[in-house]
Amino acid sequence: MQRSTSRSRTKLMTAAAAAILVGAGTAAPAVAAPGQQTERAAATVRASQTVVTWINGNVRIGPAVGYRIAYTVAANQSLSAECWLVGGPVTANGISHDKWVLLSDGNYIWGGLLKGNEVGNVSRPCF
Repeated sequence: MQRSTSRSRTKLMTAAAAAILVGAGTAAPAVAAPGQQTERAAATVRASQTVVTWINGNVRIGPAVGYRIAYTVAANQSLSAECWLVGGPVTANGISHDKWVLLSDGNYIWGGLLKGNEVGNVSRPCF
């Protein structure tokens, strides 16, 4: 009886997951080689930027005030951000615009709560 290597087990689990997705009517994602998966994860980590709040505020589950509050943040709190996008307009503290920042945890913060420009100096727009 042959012993399975962890690489072959990983390939089998990936193939099984893809089969489940296809069976559910979802297109199967392209499967990357183990080294490529690590490179992609590292690129994602490098892509995040730190933003800092200048005032207390709410982090929401979507990019507008109509979305539920996920949690609140204090002034001078550092957060990890991925990108910025146009969302619902906000007017607060003498600032008016519609730029929101997608945080690494999948929630959104209005750019007017961040130090720097209207997107907290996040350089990359979301696609």
